Amino acid sequence: MTDVPLDRRLNAFRPDLADARLEGKVVADRFVAGKTARVVAPVLDVRSAPRLDAGLDTQFLLGDEVVVFDEAGGFAWVQGARDSYVGYVETAGLAAPGLPATHVVAVPRTFLYAQADMKTRATAALSLGSRVRVAGRATTRGTDYALLDTGEAVVAAHLRPVGVVDADPVSAAETLERTPYLWGGTSAFGIDCSGLVQLSLAMAGRTAPRDTDMQGASLGSPLAIGDDLAGLERGDLVFWKGHVAIMLDGGNIIHASGHAMMVVRERLADAVDRIAGLYGRPVGFRRP
Repeated sequence: MTDVPLDRRLNAFRPDLADARLEGKVVADRFVAGKTARVVAPVLDVRSAPRLDAGLDTQFLLGDEVVVFDEAGGFAWVQGARDSYVGYVETAGLAAPGLPATHVVAVPRTFLYAQADMKTRATAALSLGSRVRVAGRATTRGTDYALLDTGEAVVAAHLRPVGVVDADPVSAAETLERTPYLWGGTSAFGIDCSGLVQLSLAMAGRTAPRDTDMQGASLGSPLAIGDDLAGLERGDLVFWKGHVAIMLDGGNIIHASGHAMMVVRERLADAVDRIAGLYGRPVGFRRP
């Protein structure tokens, strides 16, 4: 067995069951390889236990892939392919893998429609970063729609092909200004500080760990920034204990603020002064 404890957020192991890849590293009654599934709910909550009242750890978005290790009582114990996060999700939000996604939602929020017509029933709302498979096209009253393999439709201008990414990850964060703060949230319907960093980088084609401590320990390169906070550039990350913000320029940040309970722009110096009384000064700076 390993002498270094494995992070349960990133490794699937329980006393009764564990990921087969961890055999020899952890103790469990049995080991399983798991099976691949995809998320079919617009936003799928990932909880710390198989109960609806359990804490929200993170969220998966439509089109995300997961590995399922166990299913019981309407919940599945899974690990996300995108960021390796482990937790419990409602089984109804999963389906067989299917064909790969072709497009990504590239606006903060959009609707799925029962037909290629904005006047028909909206069947769901999707967040920035959701992945869909386009099977056809249609135009109704001058508006172009992408027809999905589910039979639903979405405004074509709200999508972009998989592999087409933002040159500037901060631009995605800017589109999410005033999004409500949600602990554990990763979508344009509700997001937390590290979720904002992760989603913004994802829209630029870059992967990022899920939680603040993970990002602060491994994302990009550390910066030597003094108490005067000089030398920071757009896209740099500022870390406090349990919090992270994205630099808009040399003196301003955008972040999912638990103080404002939404994504806001703020002068870095003001945020440092305000947060210092509760959690101290920044503990690190990184350039992803």
